[in-house]
Amino acid sequence: MTKLSRLSAVLGAVALALPLTMPASAKEPSAKKVLSMVDTDNDGTIDLKEAQAVAAARFDKLESDKDGTLDAKELKGRVSKGALKAADPDSDGTLDKTEYLALVEARFKAADPDNDGTLDAKELKTPAGKALVSLLK
Repeated sequence: MTKLSRLSAVLGAVALALPLTMPASAKEPSAKKVLSMVDTDNDGTIDLKEAQAVAAARFDKLESDKDGTLDAKELKGRVSKGALKAADPDSDGTLDKTEYLALVEARFKAADPDNDGTLDAKELKTPAGKALVSLLK
């Protein structure tokens, strides 16, 4: 089992127990806008590969001090303190790209109740879908 798959399994269990809310001040993009931003194959849904590609690019943009990790300041409210702690298995107070992508995967799976491996606009509008979107925007 790879580090990413172990981390994903742990975060998957934790993600379901965490509050999936975004800060009230965060502007929520429409599901249609998110789909157009992430759905590179234009099939009307987002799969995990598409979400992780966008998340990896977002990580790179957020990672302003170029130390290879995102701290709470760089995350800009995308995750709560509790979610950051849960997604940080080495307890260094930051997320490296592997940890960030594992969190994206856990939130993706939480937003996919029918387990079909894709998210549509309806699923993106749920609290779990909005929590995922907060990591992608």
